[in-house]
Order: sequence, then C-alpha cells, then structure tokens
Amino acid sequence: MKSSLLVSVVISLVIVASAANFNQDIDVTWGDGRGKILENGNLLTLTLDKFSGSGFQSKNQYLFGKIDMNIKLVPGNSAGTVTTYYLRSEGSTWDEIDFEFLGNLSGDPYIVHTNVYTQGKGDKEQQFYLWFDPTKDFHTYSLLWNPQRIIFSVDGTPIREFKNLESKGVAFPKSQPMRVYSSLWNADDWATRGGLVKTDWSQAPFTASYRTFKADACVWSSGKSSCSSTSPSQNSWLSQELDITSQQRLKWVQKNYMIYNYCTDTKRFAMGLPKECTAS
Repeated sequence: MKSSLLVSVVISLVIVASAANFNQDIDVTWGDGRGKILENGNLLTLTLDKFSGSGFQSKNQYLFGKIDMNIKLVPGNSAGTVTTYYLRSEGSTWDEIDFEFLGNLSGDPYIVHTNVYTQGKGDKEQQFYLWFDPTKDFHTYSLLWNPQRIIFSVDGTPIREFKNLESKGVAFPKSQPMRVYSSLWNADDWATRGGLVKTDWSQAPFTASYRTFKADACVWSSGKSSCSSTSPSQNSWLSQELDITSQQRLKWVQKNYMIYNYCTDTKRFAMGLPKECTAS
C-alpha cells in the first residue's frame, strides 16, 4: 500500500523530459537521406543541395518548457540558405516561436531572425547580428516558454523577451502544444539582402550540425500534461523571469546587435504600432 502510494505521488509530480540522444528524441522527417543522426545519436546533421533541403522534429509535443539546442551553422558562403529552429503547433491557427538563421556571403554576419505567432498570426519580427562567428563552433540557442513570457537566448544571454500581455489585449501562445522543428532549406528569393544574393550551388552541399538537444518541458500526451500544477517548484523555468543581470545583458544585446525591431517600424505600421509595443 505504501509503495503504491509512493509511486502515485511520484507520478503526480512534475515529469521533466530531458532529451540527450537524437535517436530517442528526434525524427528526421524529410530530405531523402540528407538528414543524418551520427555518433550513436550524439550528432545530427542537416544538408542542403540543389535538389532538396532536410529537416527534423521532436518525437514529443510540449506545452511550456525550456528548449536548448547546440547548433553549428553552415560555414563559408551560406547566402540564400536558411537554418530554422522553432516550436510550432499543428493546424491552420497555429502557434509558433521562431529562430531563423539567414545565411550570408563569406565574411558577412549571419542574421538571427526571431518571431512569435499566435493563432496563425505573426508579424512580430526582431533581427540581430551575433557577437561571434556561429559557424566555427557549436553554440547554445534556447527558447524559454512559460505562461508569463517567452525568452530567446544565445549561450545563456537573452536577446529577446516577449511577455504575456493578454491583459492588454495581446494574444499569447499558451494553449496549443508544440513540437520542436528544425530545417535547412533554400530561400534565396528573400533570405539574403531581400533576395538580391542568390545561393551559390557550386558551394553545395551546405551542412548545419546539431548536438545536445535538451528539453526541460511539460510533455503533452493523450490530452494531458506531464507537469503538475501542485508542484511548481520542480520546474523553476515555469515561473522564470529575467533577473537584473539578465535584463542588463538583454539591453546590451538590443543596443549593440539588434538590426530590426517591428516595434519601431512606423512605416510598416502606419496606422499605429502593435499594442505590445506600447504596453510596457
């Protein structure tokens, strides 16, 4: 009786999915062999050539979580290519939290493109340069998604925060479970300098590499979450916010490396900026 009670208590506690092996946690979903899981599940590569790109998705769906992925982006002349890493729900009114890495000519910086969609509507783009070369080594790109906020981070440094401002009439993704997706594909009609610079196929194949996928998250399965509302202390990220140091680092990034912010684009939003841009 005591043992069964203990088991039930343990099950009722927050269950955290901590992914460590691509074979266990990831499905390569397209690319006809261009996506490969190597080194006993510790390395994943996506390849793009003139005929196709490639992509993968997580086996699990999540409703809130902190997702980390170590990525080494396409080196050299990556103009025209886009490497994506994002959370997305299913259906025509989907929610989505986006990292997109827009390739560039050799020596020119990558552009990190971020966006948030709720109920199929996005238009919340912020773009950044990075303070390092993302093609030389693996770097950790993180998405923290909890009921209060979404935080985009690079190597632990926050670059963007999107707060839950439903009280101000701003939609926030909080009810649709999402999978982790990633892809490498050709987007030379828009990716580099608005499509002016095309993909140089003589440089193909292009390859992006992935290690150490980690999902501290609420797994959604059969209509239920693995997280218990009675045990929030087991998942500190569910209530995580930016402390003073992190706020300062965020301001540093946005001052020195942000190159586009929809919240300051008065030409695009001539009838008035979105509510979240003026709410705080």
